[in-house]
Amino acid sequence: MKFKAADIANLLNGVVKGDVNAEVWTLSKIEEGSEGSISFLANPKYEEYVYTTNSSVVIVNKSFEPSQPINTNLIVVEDAYKAFTVLLNHYNSVKNNKTGIEEFARISETATLGEDVYVGSFSYIGTNVKLGNNVKIYPNCTIGENVTIGDNTILRSGTQIYEDCVVGKDCIIHSNVVIGSDGFGFAPNTDGSYDKIPQIGNVIIEDNVEIGSGSTIDRATMGSTIIRKGAKLDNQIQIAHNVVIGENTVIASQAGIAGSAKVGRNCMIGGQAGLAGHIKIGDFVQIQGQSGINSDIKDGAQLYGSPAINATDYRKSYVYFRKFPSIVKRLDELENKINKTKS
Repeated sequence: MKFKAADIANLLNGVVKGDVNAEVWTLSKIEEGSEGSISFLANPKYEEYVYTTNSSVVIVNKSFEPSQPINTNLIVVEDAYKAFTVLLNHYNSVKNNKTGIEEFARISETATLGEDVYVGSFSYIGTNVKLGNNVKIYPNCTIGENVTIGDNTILRSGTQIYEDCVVGKDCIIHSNVVIGSDGFGFAPNTDGSYDKIPQIGNVIIEDNVEIGSGSTIDRATMGSTIIRKGAKLDNQIQIAHNVVIGENTVIASQAGIAGSAKVGRNCMIGGQAGLAGHIKIGDFVQIQGQSGINSDIKDGAQLYGSPAINATDYRKSYVYFRKFPSIVKRLDELENKINKTKS
């Protein structure tokens, strides 16, 4: 699909400097631009490329003043980076605007589908499922019975949503995510064996949540595992039963949250961090990657290490960790001198 520079400028509230009829049909980095592509210049570090790029159109800041002749067409905006983000979202929505039911999709007669829904081949929609308007379900997805999915939500290939779960509006669920699998609940017996505890709850994912590929979110034993609105989960994250993740909290890859932990809003949790079960993390908490948290954390804390301590204290202590062999050597030498003096 082709777009004219004038149309893009109108979308971005910008002004064209050059040919308003210049056409573009792809996006590229400014240093890798080719005919028909559109790029952006936000960082002065890349200014040299605006004079040599082969991109047909480049988005620039209003403050940009060229120091050499420019051979491409410019769209001048207040903030080139934000404008390009808007353009990316628009491009993505147009590209993914699929509708209809593909061959080999299986949809229960009791399911309810909104307008402009897309269901890819080999996907299964179970009994009493409710899909909102403009929901996109790519091939090889399984949606269990009684699941509800809100408007404009996208499920990429291989997503599995178990029965009774709820997914809100404007969510993006990437490939091979599993939502609603059983929580890790087993009761020990005197002979050392375990009996499975039925997991009869569900998972609730609120609006505007994004979940990365390969992540798993377990259903509650009773009640709900909840991902609050605006939360963003990276790839390969484990969320256990009855966990609550607060609004706008972001969690990086390979982090694990154990059962019944409660994480506040606007938290940042680094990759491979681990949170113990039944603890409460306050709002605006920052947890560095590979940290281990095993107790409640107050609002606004910054933590590092395993078990985690205050991030500033950890960095100061780390200086001594690295010097520890030499410190021990000096202590041994000092002890020998003291012993010789005593003798």
